[in-house]
Amino acid sequence: MVPQVALGHHVPPGERLRVLLVEDDEGDAFLVGELLAETNAMIDLLVATSLSEARQRVMGVDCVLLDLGLPDAQGLDGLRQVLEMSSGAAVCVLTGRSDEHLGIVAVAEGAQDYLVKGQVDGVLLARALRYAVERKRADENARRLREVELRQAESARLERGLLPQPLMTTDQVSVHTFYRPGRHAALIGGDFYDVVQTRPDRIDLIVGDVCGHGVDEAALGVELRVAWRALILARVPDDEVLPALEQVLMSERRLQEIFATVATARLDLAANRATVRLAGHPPPLLLSRGRVVPVPAKGGLLLGVRPRRPVAFDLEFDADDWSLLMYTDGLIEGRVDGGDERLDVAGLTDLLADPANRAVPLAELPAWLVGRAEQINGGPLADDVAMLLVSRGGGR
Repeated sequence: MVPQVALGHHVPPGERLRVLLVEDDEGDAFLVGELLAETNAMIDLLVATSLSEARQRVMGVDCVLLDLGLPDAQGLDGLRQVLEMSSGAAVCVLTGRSDEHLGIVAVAEGAQDYLVKGQVDGVLLARALRYAVERKRADENARRLREVELRQAESARLERGLLPQPLMTTDQVSVHTFYRPGRHAALIGGDFYDVVQTRPDRIDLIVGDVCGHGVDEAALGVELRVAWRALILARVPDDEVLPALEQVLMSERRLQEIFATVATARLDLAANRATVRLAGHPPPLLLSRGRVVPVPAKGGLLLGVRPRRPVAFDLEFDADDWSLLMYTDGLIEGRVDGGDERLDVAGLTDLLADPANRAVPLAELPAWLVGRAEQINGGPLADDVAMLLVSRGGGR
């Protein structure tokens, strides 16, 4: 959820503030306490006589009121140390130095206000402290909002790398793509897909999933997708593509525990057949002649676990009207009716076999499937979902 930036004065009037006064002069500390007590300002005042003592008491305070002349710190050096230790607390300078230039520099360093002893009464002091806390909160909200905006921009760039436009020119088949992030604060994950046509009658497809969520996983997914496209365009022998992709994964991952699953399909349009390879990925589903069946390819091992060539499975299409659905496991890991059972491949097959989807256009079928999976799950799916639906003729 995007943080809401605080505007105006949002500190409730009845909210008690915890203020840490860092002051080594007992008389000045007593005076500050008296000024605040007279105004009934709802401020709990703590006192530290040195910077080292302040370090032990700063936790949980809303504001630090700092004298610039302390036994263990003088001037702006003390202010910088307090700013570093106070993290989310506001910092106000209260000093006997009536120096306008010093005040400007102190605020530029990060102080919320610069107050001069003897020139503020209790009302003014209490108001300054509350305003300082409010400004600090507004600054923190603005900073968090900016961080969210930067993450969103970064995710958008990564998403463009994970989800490219299919590189194909043929009109013998149509390809429909789909992607939706999971409910992990809308963080993009490592799901990716790609489509590359290298000859008039040959099209290669891939759907993959890097384990985990976040920028690192997404960046690795982009690397794998780009590497796969490069290998396909370079006409690397079929059996060498996924082993080469695994080498990229193992050299670029930040932890040895990171792995990926992929499903690839090479379509031979002239022969009306496909070659499917799986590396720990759920099988594609074939829609043809009114039936829906999982492609019976061997599952193979996850990429990055124990290098091993996936076994190729030759799929013969027995009609000119067919669709091949490739997807990531986020689509099938949802629960069924709130229980422990997952939708899984069998449940997805049943959804596609449901006569109700006959009225759904092929271009809308992936989104329809996600909608039905979420209904069965009782809410949004937890993981990312990426899909490729390639169709020939009527598609079913």
